[in-house]
Amino acid sequence: MESHADYGDDGSGLAHDQEVMDRVCALADRAAQAQAGLAQTDGEARRELLGVLADALLAGADAITQANQEDMDEAFASGMDQGLLDRLRYDRERVAASAHAMRQVADQPDPLGRVVRGHRMPNGLRLEQVRVPLGVVAMVYEARPNVTTDVVALCLKSGNAVLLRGGHAAKRTNQAIVDVLRQALADQGQRPDLVASVDQYGRAGARALMEARGHIDLLVPRGGRALIASVVGHSKVPTIETGAGNVHIYVDRSADLDQAIPIIMNAKVQRVGVCNAAEKLIIHRDVAARFLPRIAQALTGAHVELRLDAISMDLLAADGGDLPDELVRRANSEDWDQEYLALRMGVKVVDSIEEAIAHINAHSTGHTDAILAQDYAAIEHFSSQVDSAVVMVNASTRFTDGGEFGMGAELGISTQKLHARGPMGLDELTTTKWIGYGTGQVRA
Repeated sequence: MESHADYGDDGSGLAHDQEVMDRVCALADRAAQAQAGLAQTDGEARRELLGVLADALLAGADAITQANQEDMDEAFASGMDQGLLDRLRYDRERVAASAHAMRQVADQPDPLGRVVRGHRMPNGLRLEQVRVPLGVVAMVYEARPNVTTDVVALCLKSGNAVLLRGGHAAKRTNQAIVDVLRQALADQGQRPDLVASVDQYGRAGARALMEARGHIDLLVPRGGRALIASVVGHSKVPTIETGAGNVHIYVDRSADLDQAIPIIMNAKVQRVGVCNAAEKLIIHRDVAARFLPRIAQALTGAHVELRLDAISMDLLAADGGDLPDELVRRANSEDWDQEYLALRMGVKVVDSIEEAIAHINAHSTGHTDAILAQDYAAIEHFSSQVDSAVVMVNASTRFTDGGEFGMGAELGISTQKLHARGPMGLDELTTTKWIGYGTGQVRA
């Protein structure tokens, strides 16, 4: 993961944190003023606005990709690993994908004004609970430029303003994106204050976002465990915790083992540096002797290093298969809690589905966990007992994604249990208020 030191060098030239705090609060207050105007627009106007912003992204692709190349060169020279470099890369194909995602968000139903529930009281007073914007949303995240465009799209579509802190590694890319989007907003007669970055204030800017209670309505951290823990632990602003992904796949005794191999391979190696990539493989003992050598060959053939428990190690030794020594290691106690974000996978053999569930609930980050099984009772037991935001059945964990779930994009994957859980889309960027329609009623 990107280290928390990435938020270290202020580079602001400001004398002290209070000056940064004042400037960030002023940004937030201007954003709130701009948001009040955006919230009065109808859904069609916001849909058209996102279409214009998508066009602006494509038109600004040269500047954006040039800035990204400079960030990539610096990150490579500093020794950033391949998984994080893949997250950081924002070439023309990914710019186009972001523009497409922005159009998908634009075409989502307007969440604002939607009646959640309502009823008429015996005295004739009519009550309705309706969806309204949160207000000013702030995001602290690591080196993923696509998050910049996704968050902007979701916030503007749902009538919110957004402040961004995207991290040192992507500073040029994020600034180029923000510049393009702010200019497009101005060209459309909207206040560019709807979208702003605090990257120029470095770590002090991130701290200011955490402390700007009363200026910012919601702060969402998205990244590795260290970043999320720091924001959640220090923020005075309400937060939604988007969790790291220590993602498990459990292969039940009833699993279709031929089907299991491509699912596991997709979940592990399609993109290793993302939070929905599988990190741990748990196998029922009844099928382990048959299945483990097969999946071990497939994973090591894709250069995945295996971190094996004692039973798995013994089974592979007894099989006598020819696996690369450098890719087969004994797991230690710390492995079970790690989100690797690398070509590495922990492997454990269990005696029962209950043992698998207990292990997952003890070590999972509550993001996504999966079962591969044909026994309906096992599937229902696992799905009801595993305490994670998403449970996949006979499918890759890579599907846990707002875009794949039909939301167009996502703010992140919430692993908490209040307000939002799982992929966060437009509805999760709204709150509600009650409106009472009366005809002169007074309370007795």
